[in-house]
Amino acid sequence: MASNQLPFAKGASINRPPLFRGDNYPFWKVRMKIFMESVHRSIWQIVITEYKIPTKIENEKEIEKPFDSWDQDEIKRAKNDAKALNIIHFALNSDEFFIISACTTAKEA
Repeated sequence: MASNQLPFAKGASINRPPLFRGDNYPFWKVRMKIFMESVHRSIWQIVITEYKIPTKIENEKEIEKPFDSWDQDEIKRAKNDAKALNIIHFALNSDEFFIISACTTAKEA
């Protein structure tokens, strides 16, 4: 008899992201999108658009801007990427976590 085991426990929490155990990725992705949007719509958006550290042109070269010179929008985007990456990390079992543990942005993860 086939098992219809769902990738989350009964009574899944609205405060914790759905756990990904390595199977049924399309189902999990939809639930993660909804979860991230419930925290704030811009958190899912940063996963879609990909975060890039702010840069500036100096001596005709593009270099990273020092944090203390970031504007409010750059700080907000960095904060949203950190939140999204944190949500993704907490939504993975240990096997899946180690696959993406070196990723530095939510989109990369």
